[in-house]
Amino acid sequence: MKTFLPLILPLSVLAACQAQDTPQTTSDEATVAFPSTYTPQPSADVVLRNAKIIDGVSNEIREGDVLISGGKIGFVGAGDVPAGTDEIDVEGRFVTPGIIDIHSHLGNYPSPGVTAHGDGNEVTSPITSEVSAEHGVWPQDPGFDEALQGGVTTLHILPGSANLFGGRGVTLRNMPSRTVQGMKFPDAPYTLKMACGENPKRVYGSKGGPGSRMGNVSGYRKNWIKATQYKAKRDKGGDYDRDLQLETLADVLDGKILIQMHCYRADEMIQILDIAKEFDYKVTTFHHAVEAYKIAPELAASDTCAAMWADWGAFKMESFDYINENVPFVHAAGACAMIHSDDQNNIQRLNQEVAKTWADGNRAGLNITKAEAWKWLSTNPAKALGILDETGTLEAGKRADIVIWEGDPFSTYGRPSKVMLDGAVLFDRETGLKPKSDFRLGYADFTEASK
Repeated sequence: MKTFLPLILPLSVLAACQAQDTPQTTSDEATVAFPSTYTPQPSADVVLRNAKIIDGVSNEIREGDVLISGGKIGFVGAGDVPAGTDEIDVEGRFVTPGIIDIHSHLGNYPSPGVTAHGDGNEVTSPITSEVSAEHGVWPQDPGFDEALQGGVTTLHILPGSANLFGGRGVTLRNMPSRTVQGMKFPDAPYTLKMACGENPKRVYGSKGGPGSRMGNVSGYRKNWIKATQYKAKRDKGGDYDRDLQLETLADVLDGKILIQMHCYRADEMIQILDIAKEFDYKVTTFHHAVEAYKIAPELAASDTCAAMWADWGAFKMESFDYINENVPFVHAAGACAMIHSDDQNNIQRLNQEVAKTWADGNRAGLNITKAEAWKWLSTNPAKALGILDETGTLEAGKRADIVIWEGDPFSTYGRPSKVMLDGAVLFDRETGLKPKSDFRLGYADFTEASK
């Protein structure tokens, strides 16, 4: 395969992060707090020739070309190539959408994993919908670099699961930046992390409650009642006392913020869906959801996604009844299934996690294609985060978030060769190009000098 022409700023610029963060906002966003300042790196127009294409839409692997123009996808398969466009023969390698991890704590629990870096849970109250994960993200977390080398181009950072209402999550572009605003996916909706089951009652049982699953449910309902009243007052206009905690919940009721709910057991997920009906909001995704296979038809009927592990389970009672076929069984029932990491190491090999659960499902007789299974890595996470119109699939007009693979991505030996964000190559295994956190720069120099 030919070497890529330099499509991005020099590594020294990446290492120091973006030279300048320029806001990209519309006129009605002028007063939005903490607006995205994400700016794509410069990129050249290029056509990738002779690719095995998994586009995240079709259920079959296609063969053809991919045009990248102006940081967007021009065509997939075949089309007219403008004169002067660079041509790269990928020689039959797999080309896929960039991986999207819907459940990450990078930046909130960065490396090194010391107490001073633990900013993922606000454990002062079971109700902390006023906080936001972005205000705890350390952009210099070396984990972002490692995730990029695993093909992750977009990731969703969530608060932890100690609380009934844990706070807002934020969707990030995996781009080096001095600030979290420089990583924020422009116009991506906020999310709200909620948690059911063992965690809230364990954390708050000795702190005034809730101390049981009964207490969990009453805690949700009491606060949705408050949010309904707050929303009614706010919608009338005029003067009202702004409340950040209730403002987040009211925005959920308005459909502006997407619920991402930590929940393991099937019976609890059904109860949560009942609460959502009572207060007329939508649960976008259940996270971990180790018993999702038991209620897959109900998830399909409510258009609720499930973000799952390939084979993690039995590490506590509510995760006891897991099966390795969870993801493919949910998919086969017509529900929105996907993989997630919840781990700084797991995020580096999510393609292998999908390969494991895909193989388990097919051994059970499901006969799912690789192209179908890829949707668990990019298409469905993009849907669950409200960004599918911009990324998650290889389609004309979308962001050119692309991974070129060495080997089959469903193989243990498959690994990213090149990773592109908005058409710019940020990682190139052949040339050694990769971003490096400022946190690592001095350490790496010292290590080399001491050899």
